[in-house]
Amino acid sequence: MSAFLKSRAGVVLLAFLAIGAFFLITEHTAHVFGVLPYVLLLLCPLLHLFMHHGHGGHGGHGEEQDQGPEGGER
Repeated sequence: MSAFLKSRAGVVLLAFLAIGAFFLITEHTAHVFGVLPYVLLLLCPLLHLFMHHGHGGHGGHGEEQDQGPEGGER
């Protein structure tokens, strides 16, 4: 495979792929930025699930506040 990439045809293929990637990125940047706010809104529930996974959900918040840093009462 690396022998093909070092050949003349491989270099031409890489050049065409680079040019195509450049134009694809530059022409569709506006579409990506237009969808970005919706993607962030759709990520909120997913991030909420991952953030609450470590401490067992919404329950138990009051119990943690009554104890000091070492588990004893304040």
